[in-house]
Amino acid sequence: MPSTSSSAHPAMKLLLIEDDPSMQTALQRALGRRGIGVTGCTDGRQALAQWSSSQPDVVVLDLSLPGMDGLQVLTQARSQGLVTPVLILTARGTVGDRIMGLNSGADDYLPKPFDLDELEARVRALHRRRVPAAREADPGGLQVVGGLSHDKDSGAIYHRGVVLDLTPRELALLQTLLAKPGHAVSKERLFAQVFPGEDNVQYEAIEVVVYRLRKKLAGTGVTLVTLRGLGYLLKIDA
Repeated sequence: MPSTSSSAHPAMKLLLIEDDPSMQTALQRALGRRGIGVTGCTDGRQALAQWSSSQPDVVVLDLSLPGMDGLQVLTQARSQGLVTPVLILTARGTVGDRIMGLNSGADDYLPKPFDLDELEARVRALHRRRVPAAREADPGGLQVVGGLSHDKDSGAIYHRGVVLDLTPRELALLQTLLAKPGHAVSKERLFAQVFPGEDNVQYEAIEVVVYRLRKKLAGTGVTLVTLRGLGYLLKIDA
């Protein structure tokens, strides 16, 4: 991969939260040569403020930090609405630690020691999966509801910068509910949007789509609520 000089404007801004000075220096230099602008932070308590102020494209987060460990940093960041994709980088390699990290809001996990090429590939993959920069620069085309971001131009729906994996019917259902978040949408209207022109489909089929979508929305900051006799609505979690 061709190098990028330090005078060039990097295509990506990365926040590296790592308390090992030698590791931080090495990664800043190595990734900088590959066109990634790296800002370093060594303390967990300072990391949140740095994260919020620098608005990075990707965060690489070590779990073992002074003051506040990486999982606490990640949990607080997500509770504050910071949706930046996060790659956990740590010497803790057990499955339990990995699950804890992912459940706390991480998007990927790479144990130490690691290969620099693999780190770069994973970071760039997270960057590509973010909400497109044009939509972020044009909030009029981006609807945010809870932890979901709806790109009205493309129709795509994101959680933490990653496109939700939805079937066409689930997507049609969620888009219809997002048009009136917090308001009930009748089962009849949802059926017409999800099964347009499909007269051979049983009316109860909408309940199956609702059930599947509800499971996929777990942990996104919104809940699909059934209102008996009225229909369904999207509720932003407290």
